[in-house]
Order: sequence, then C-alpha cells, then structure tokens
Amino acid sequence: MTLRDIIVGRTPEDLELFGEKGTGYIGNHYVGSKKEAHLANKIKIDFLRPHLIGIFGKRGTGKSYTLGIIAEELMELEENIRKNIGVLLIDTMGIYWSMKLPNKKDRKLLTEWGLEPKGYSINLIIPQGLEKKYTEMGVEYNQVFSITPKEISFEEWCYILNFDQNSEYALILNKVLDVLKEEVYSIDTMINKVEELFENEKEANIVKAKLEMIKQWDLFSEDSSSLRKLVIPGKINILDISQLGLELGGWGTRSLIVGILARKLLMYRIESRKIEEQEKIYEENIRDKYADYVPITWLLIDEAHQFLPALGENAATTPLLQIIKIGREPGVSLVLATQMPYKLHSEAISQADLVISHRLTAKKDIIALSEIMQTYQKYDLADYFDAMPREKGSALIMDDNSERIYEIKMRPRRSWHAGESAIAIEEY
Repeated sequence: MTLRDIIVGRTPEDLELFGEKGTGYIGNHYVGSKKEAHLANKIKIDFLRPHLIGIFGKRGTGKSYTLGIIAEELMELEENIRKNIGVLLIDTMGIYWSMKLPNKKDRKLLTEWGLEPKGYSINLIIPQGLEKKYTEMGVEYNQVFSITPKEISFEEWCYILNFDQNSEYALILNKVLDVLKEEVYSIDTMINKVEELFENEKEANIVKAKLEMIKQWDLFSEDSSSLRKLVIPGKINILDISQLGLELGGWGTRSLIVGILARKLLMYRIESRKIEEQEKIYEENIRDKYADYVPITWLLIDEAHQFLPALGENAATTPLLQIIKIGREPGVSLVLATQMPYKLHSEAISQADLVISHRLTAKKDIIALSEIMQTYQKYDLADYFDAMPREKGSALIMDDNSERIYEIKMRPRRSWHAGESAIAIEEY
C-alpha cells in the first residue's frame, strides 16, 4: 500500500486546488512511541501561502539544522514557483555559509532517505567593515551590507545610543534629525550639526561622544544596500551578522540591522503586491521596471528571542511585530528559531500557524508552547515530548490549519551543516 503524504500548513481548499504542488519534504511521520516508533508517511510543508513558523528546541536538539532544511526545501520548489520567492536567512552564528557545499559526510544516511548530497546557490552578505575579517577567515562572501543614517528612526537611534526617549540627550538628537530630514547625511554630518546647534553644552558633548563611538563600527555609509539586491530569487540569501560582536555593539547592532531590513521588507512588499496585481490585470511583466520590487519573501531568523523578546524591546521588535500582524497579505513569511520559546514575544508564539518543536524540558518553555495548542491537544504537551523517540531530529509539528499534532523525524540535510558542536578529536 502506498502511504499518502501528509501536508502541513495547507488548507483543505488549497489541497484540493493544488495537490502537492509548492510543498517541501521535511521528514517522515513517526507512528508509535519511544522504542516502538517507526517511520511512515512523508511530511511535507506548504510554501505557496505565507506562514508564521516557530522552530523550537533546547540546545543540541536540531533547531538550527531544521531551519536549514526549510531553506533547502524552498530551493527545491518547482522553477515556476521558486522564481517568485526570495529567501533571506539571518545567521547569528555564522554557520549557514556551508550550505553551498554538499553533505558528503552523511552520504550513506541520505541514500537511506532516498536523497543525495547537494550544495545550493547562496548569496552570502556581510556587514560593511568586516571584509578584512572574512577574508582572513577564508570565507568567501558575495555582497557587503551597509546602512545610511537617514534610514534609522529616532526610536532606533535611542536604542543604539542607549538614550531614554524623554532625556535631554534624546531631545538634542531629535532636533538634529529634524534639521537633517531633507538631506542624505553621514555620522560626521550629525556630529557637526550637534556642534553647530548646541555648541559645548554638557549633554551635547555626550551625544557627540556616542556618535563618535558608533562611527568606529564602519557600518554606515551615505548609500544603503538595495533590498532588491539582498533578496535574490533562486538563491539562499544569507546575512551573516555573527561577527558583529561586543566591539560593534553586540545584539543592539544586530537588532538594528534586522529591524531596518524587516521594516523595508514589509514596505516594499506592500508596494510590490500592487505591481503583481497590475501584471495580472494587464497580462505583462512590469516588475523589472521597478527598482524597489521585492519578491514574495521568506525571512528566516535564528536566535529569534534576541530580536523579539518576551520582555522589553529593541530596534527589531516593532518591525517584526508588524510582519507578524500584517505580513501575510503582502507576502512575507516569518520563520523564527529559538531554544527558549518562553523568552520569545507572546505575539510570535500565539500567531504561529505552524510550530516545529524538538525536545523541550524547561517548564517555562513547555507552558509557553502549550498555550497555542491547548484547544486541540489530547494530552499535556510534556506527555507528547515524553512519548517522542530519543533520537536527534525527533520533533512535534503543531499544524493550526488542521488542528493536528504530528510526531516527525526530520530528514537529513542535503547540504553541509556547519553548526554541529565542536569535538576534541579529529574524526576524518
């Protein structure tokens, strides 16, 4: 008997209309529990419609690996679908560059799954100012990302400079931004304007000192990177922000970059939807005429709780919440991976229509996850995790479309995974 594939994330109406078209193979369904479990039907995921997907699991259970599987499967879509989709993966650990290489070390395992090692076309993007560092590490990159100060809002500047928005420092900053709002300006221009408007006031000297500090990041230029060039269809576009360490502002700088990208992405996708509708009406390709056209985009973010925290906020929080609330209509999917779901913003969890969760043991994490599936779970979530086989790659899928929970064994990666834990023995 041929087993029927399970498709998660797809409505019955779309299933009838499209069948398995536009889906990706992510693993096989477990039947039974613990040592009695065996693999059955293939499980595929819908990529035709926008989704908000949470990927959870404690350290070492495979969440970053699973994020890579999602990226791979987006590249395995039929050409007529893939050409309309862009993938932008925010890499906080510097591990996804290796997706350009085939996973030869797991060739035997892949063969058992009916798969072959395969490298993918990637577009590795690094922040401006780190070119020398990547060259010294021997990592080839394709693009350099920069930010123009004009793109940064008053609220974002306050996050970067650690100013209370009601402080004297913030008032000085706001005045400078207001005066410069019609210009394209640099950090130097901002510093000069502080001097011009406030001379040697004590608070102004603090603002200048802070601006001088971030000038050293070398991340800013008068011309920002084109989002269209960052989100190239048919490639896995990887923005590697792992090397933005404490010397460059750490997570504050990373949040700024993610926030600006998320804000621009949503804005351009809202505009691009109008272009796509015009193409349908007039039956001609007009998107190439628009410099800011951005394809339907899947935004994949590792260590997502750093950008969407349960408590407090940063420069990425509001833009990402906007995508969560209204991103599906213009065509922005969001995939959020974290090992601590209880530290992730409640909106990100409650609005997720698909969750792939590897093993969780912390009570806070289990409670946070239970809240989104309590209407259709038969047992306590801890019981589901307890029944799962103790194999790496085991996970639960919670599909809000079908209100079903599936136990899954994630398939092996076709491409090389550089995110495994270090080991003090040479294996090869």
